[in-house]
Amino acid sequence: MNLKVKIFLLAIVPFALAIGGITYGVRQQAQSLAQVQHATTQAAYVSSKEIELRHYVEIAKSTIAPFYGPPPGDPRSDEERRRLALDALQRLDFGQDGYFFVYTMHGLSLMHPRQPDLVGRDLWLMRDPNGALTIQELVRQASQGGGYVRYLWRRPSTGLLAPKLGYVVPLERWGWMIGTGIYLEDVETTLARIDDRAASNIARTLTWIGVIALAALAVIAICAAVLNISEHRSADAKLRRLARQVVESQEQERARLSRELHDGISQMLVSVKLLLESALARFERSAAREPTAEAALSTGLGRLAGTLREVRRISHALRPAMLDDLGLAAALEQLARESNGQDGIEVLFDSTGTGESLPDTINTVLFRIAQEALNNITRHAKASRAQLTLAVARHAVTLDITDNGVGFDVPAVLSDPMRGLGLRNMRERLDTLGGALRIDSQLGRTVIVASVPLPLAAPNLQGHADER
Repeated sequence: MNLKVKIFLLAIVPFALAIGGITYGVRQQAQSLAQVQHATTQAAYVSSKEIELRHYVEIAKSTIAPFYGPPPGDPRSDEERRRLALDALQRLDFGQDGYFFVYTMHGLSLMHPRQPDLVGRDLWLMRDPNGALTIQELVRQASQGGGYVRYLWRRPSTGLLAPKLGYVVPLERWGWMIGTGIYLEDVETTLARIDDRAASNIARTLTWIGVIALAALAVIAICAAVLNISEHRSADAKLRRLARQVVESQEQERARLSRELHDGISQMLVSVKLLLESALARFERSAAREPTAEAALSTGLGRLAGTLREVRRISHALRPAMLDDLGLAAALEQLARESNGQDGIEVLFDSTGTGESLPDTINTVLFRIAQEALNNITRHAKASRAQLTLAVARHAVTLDITDNGVGFDVPAVLSDPMRGLGLRNMRERLDTLGGALRIDSQLGRTVIVASVPLPLAAPNLQGHADER
């Protein structure tokens, strides 16, 4: 094997392994983010539909309230009031496949707007194709005070069996069960559309990585053929830029997911919350109070508020909006406030200069380093105090993270392949900007200093902008 082949293999094999690792890492990260998005969207969407169903049933109960609980001296018979209540429910619907149904607690169908042939029939023993006793499951849930049931039912608009989420409540005095439901095919269609978009984005990202990898392989092949030292340095620079592009593509995907959660799902949840709060206020102002309904609605509002907070937390964790809107200093101050008090650790922040005019790439790198450092302090340092200090000068920007924890052996951690992954990631992020990471640790004091020389980082950033 001649020298040219050896040099060629020496360049190609590590590069191919690196590209394979980067591709696998990007793919796994993108799929993980897509799974988180799917789960979050599904939970939020189903939760909003459950609250919507409960709201519909409350509207139905309020519609028949004058018949179910008539004022004293009402001349109408109980039978007449039942008939008027069924007529009122018959006229209520929402959308093509949204309707209310009424059964006795023994399975006799009293009202079904979309399937009138079922009215008057005893459906107690009716089974779906899986052998489940559908009506008995609904009655059992209603007899326990009301709740949600998933079952199969024929969809009126298509005539085909489809999964359905129903909500039922009892009317004890009349021995009735009333309820409504939505077909889950719409939820599955929405989630499938989101999954398709995520898969398309992943495929596009991997395609770009493949194109960049092929271009870099061509450059390496030329370098190996002519044995030119300057070309080897150029190939190394390309690899650095490729690594930076991969990291930035992840940040862009995080930002996109964060915006979709904040501007889409979060706004939908806020809208539903406002509607439920309005309904609860009307209940409380009503002369005929329904304590059970008010309590159920209040519980639903509490759970919706919790879901909304969780969506906002995930959105903020993916990409804090303050980092893009107000700059690095404001984002680090917010991070310190959020971390302050967690696990008994006091987190403080101080800054000199302003981080508003720093490039986005520097903002992202230093913010992620601060996040990783605080996570390490929380998990390992056993500290009671941590300090973040940002110093922005004319020629450099420096981030200092200090804690009073137990410390660690820096060389041992960095040389151990099973440990120190976060510290190595910090150093690799800074390397792409020409920055440096300094770590000093001893018992009672650990200092991590990340610095980026702005005149050195500026050409790198400008070259990256030219590529894009």
